[in-house]
Amino acid sequence: MVKENLLIVENRIEEACKRCGRDRSEVTLIAVSKTKPADMIGEAYQLGIRDFGENKVQEICDKYKLLPDDIRWHMIGHLQRNKVKQVIDKAVLIHSVDSVRLAEQIEEEAAKKGICVDILLEVNVADEESKFGFRLEETEQAIRDISVFPHISIKGLMTIAPFVENSEQNRPVFKELNQFYVDMQRKNIDNVNMNMLSMGMTGDYEIAIEEGATLVRVGTGIFGTRYKIGENEV
Repeated sequence: MVKENLLIVENRIEEACKRCGRDRSEVTLIAVSKTKPADMIGEAYQLGIRDFGENKVQEICDKYKLLPDDIRWHMIGHLQRNKVKQVIDKAVLIHSVDSVRLAEQIEEEAAKKGICVDILLEVNVADEESKFGFRLEETEQAIRDISVFPHISIKGLMTIAPFVENSEQNRPVFKELNQFYVDMQRKNIDNVNMNMLSMGMTGDYEIAIEEGATLVRVGTGIFGTRYKIGENEV
């Protein structure tokens, strides 16, 4: 199942890139492996996937010990400040920095370990009450506040678009974040290397690619449906 699903996803990514004149190499596929066992992740690994996304710190910690060292783990779920020290030396990228206080905690723990942590700022573009993230109008100031931390490197932005029946409905969300992302690139803020835009999930990653995503987070499209009631699928 994983092999067939990956072929479908890869073909759709390639087609989306062609439609908007982008090179396939500009888009990184992150296989979202939350709740999935190590053997299923291993199957995707054997098929060439190296970037895997997890929502929970404990799952990264558990799977980190079981799976190959060259896997690039991405923390894509809400990160509690008391869990920061467990994950900052395991995740290659934290997509979900949603407050300056969380960034302060990352800075503190990174300083203790003598490392620099790559992060994305999570932006709640659609201003949904149920979602974490900075409002768009708050984000530039947050970037400037966090950019002074010596043990953090801001690499870009992330958003979780609304759940919609028709993926086209999310095009304005992705377009708006991409416009802001380009604007931030032009401002050339010190210690900010704005080159990653994480947006698009199983239901809308093709639209996200057409609107500039450099990272897409696909879970059910690769690993199949999850059955945890009330959990948002990606």
